[in-house]
Amino acid sequence: MLDLIRTYLDSVSGLVMKVPPEEIQRVTDIIVDAWENDRMVFVFGNGGGSATSGHFVCDLAKGTAMPGRKRLRALSLAENVPLLTAWANDTDYTNTFGEQLCNLLRPGDVVLGLSGSGMSPNVINALRLANEAGATTVLFSGFDGGEAAKVAKESIVVPSVDMQQIEDVHLILAHIVFRCVRDHIAGAARQD
Repeated sequence: MLDLIRTYLDSVSGLVMKVPPEEIQRVTDIIVDAWENDRMVFVFGNGGGSATSGHFVCDLAKGTAMPGRKRLRALSLAENVPLLTAWANDTDYTNTFGEQLCNLLRPGDVVLGLSGSGMSPNVINALRLANEAGATTVLFSGFDGGEAAKVAKESIVVPSVDMQQIEDVHLILAHIVFRCVRDHIAGAARQD
């Protein structure tokens, strides 16, 4: 059992170290720009990506809130179960995120999808729709990035085929980006 635990921990830490910091910086800059220009940040995914999207949005929306500063506007499209199931039932599951964006998305907003394989049709469709609407699209993925990496304007691809380890790294990436955004907002507050 201890060997399994050590191997898993070694694998995840090795994957984290393979993510280029420059890619994390680019995603951070995109979200900072959204905050500076009062744009929305929409995050979504399926399964573990759904849970990570809610966690990431909680950190971005609450964790960056500071007295006297404007708030970062962020929303997880994976959290409204009645709306998700309505779109899935009345149209198709591949429309669950894109149809929500049709109601909310404005040019310049940020749309961040999470897909371990990069092959989730509802994530791909939402990224395409967002591109057409003039949003900035970002993907957190694994494997080789899949079709979603071809659609998103920016991608961070975790070089693994192990879904749990990909999802582990996605949450670590979300925490790094959040902390960088929070520190930027705090620094901006000190300069005022």
